[in-house]
Amino acid sequence: MNITPKAGFLVATLVLLAGCASDPVDIEAQDIPPTTYQDFDCEQISAELQRVSRRTTELFGHLDETRSNDEAQMAVGMILFWPALFFLEGGDGPQAAEYARLQGEIDALETAAVDNKCDMTEFERIREEEREMKEAAETKKKAEEYDPLNPQ
Repeated sequence: MNITPKAGFLVATLVLLAGCASDPVDIEAQDIPPTTYQDFDCEQISAELQRVSRRTTELFGHLDETRSNDEAQMAVGMILFWPALFFLEGGDGPQAAEYARLQGEIDALETAAVDNKCDMTEFERIREEEREMKEAAETKKKAEEYDPLNPQ
């Protein structure tokens, strides 16, 4: 079976695209059982929420930067020097898995807080910050994709 250069290039491109980092906006929360926090009181839930939220924010920024860098390297590689695509960092490694787990922990903490009849103000603030982070990432992604020669 003969493979044309175009077909080979297309297959290589698809394989490489699979190695690019995911957009953190698209990473789904891992299921964490709320019973993990069933023995926590409201103060402990709040402290754990602050810890998890801080780390989630850090990871979101790092994952978004990795995604952005991979997309830029992919664009340059496709145009200038496609063998460079084999050196993309990319992929969803341990940080993406940790981000998914932490998102699940926030959900489980929220359930535990509701069960304990804790004040939900902190969760509302965290959810609002999360929404703003995701909106900013989407805006950044659209700006990176914008082609002034081909406005849509």
